[in-house]
Amino acid sequence: MSGVLEGIRVLDFGRYIAGPFCGTMLGDLGAEVIRIEKLDGSEDRWVTPVVEGGEGAMFLQMGRNKLGLTLNPVKPAGREIVSKLVAVSDVVIANLPYEDLKKMGIDYDTISAINPRIILATTSTFGSEGPYATRVGFDTIGQAMSGAMHLSGDGEVPTRMNAPFVDFGTALLNTVGVLAALIDRAKSGKGQKVETALLRTAINITNSHLIEQAMLSLNRIATLNRGFTAGPSDTFKCKDGWIYAMTIGQPLFVRWCKLMGNEALASDPRFKDDLARGDNGEALSAIMQKWCDTRSVAEALAALEANRIPAGPVYSPQQALDDPHVKAAKFLHQMDFPGAGKPVPVLQEPVKLSRTPLTIRRRAPKLGEHTDQILLELGYDTTQIRKLRDDRVI
Repeated sequence: MSGVLEGIRVLDFGRYIAGPFCGTMLGDLGAEVIRIEKLDGSEDRWVTPVVEGGEGAMFLQMGRNKLGLTLNPVKPAGREIVSKLVAVSDVVIANLPYEDLKKMGIDYDTISAINPRIILATTSTFGSEGPYATRVGFDTIGQAMSGAMHLSGDGEVPTRMNAPFVDFGTALLNTVGVLAALIDRAKSGKGQKVETALLRTAINITNSHLIEQAMLSLNRIATLNRGFTAGPSDTFKCKDGWIYAMTIGQPLFVRWCKLMGNEALASDPRFKDDLARGDNGEALSAIMQKWCDTRSVAEALAALEANRIPAGPVYSPQQALDDPHVKAAKFLHQMDFPGAGKPVPVLQEPVKLSRTPLTIRRRAPKLGEHTDQILLELGYDTTQIRKLRDDRVI
């Protein structure tokens, strides 16, 4: 079954996550995506190596549904290849410094002169305006400068989340921007530039906290896993593991009080509403922890579910892989890859569409795996391709 973006060609010059996962999403939706790397492989190909060839876990995830092309776009012959690709493509993705875009000939002015219908999806740490525009950074810089790290941890040591939510959030916003630009192009016939920034994404995620600070000047500090504006909302240790449970809203809190065997808590002025319960969350967490002390994870979750109180186990990565729901719902696609001792579990589809589903049609490419194929399609012959390889252009 063809995807909704069948016939769309994407040139992915991205690195790591914020750019490449946008390309991955477009590929899952049916676009032809060409991942363009350095001749020796881009750095993100080798992060957390998990197979014999050295390819890393991140690349195996980001590289699905992509063709692999190696290219040095700074050399004149390389820029000529870029120009030919841009002329027959729809989208260019690049989360690279703006000066690098110009060196590579993929800044918007250059590519739009070649192809007025082209869409450039560009990501940086801070955006193209403001005093930090030329600075570089990664996901954690966005976490740090948005207030997210300050509000995480124990209140003494700011704590980052190991899962790079700023990178992935930026990639998803990039994808939304590209889809919107494609819709507009269908009406106007013109391409445009889509711009995202890690700090912009991070501030979007922490925006409600920033609004609260601006309006009320509460100067909140981190409270480990305890919620600020609801309670009980925390992690709790059971006899054989940890759970996270959360009540928000009066009906949930009343049900929780009944489960705890203390309905009088619902009329206690300390817990009159969500904000008050957040302010006095330590007392509520203590009650809940005492209840969990005598129960296993399974017993606690069963009782909470019976009372329709949201809760879940705190898993290790292996437990997440082994979860029966993850397996039954087929969240993970078992993808073969050369040099891998076992199938690689890659998320099957981040979004489910009932009529035009996202699909995984090909594994991540080996380094330069489709270089010859792509250049032959552009009109190069085998002699020219051999010379380009000898000259270290490809």
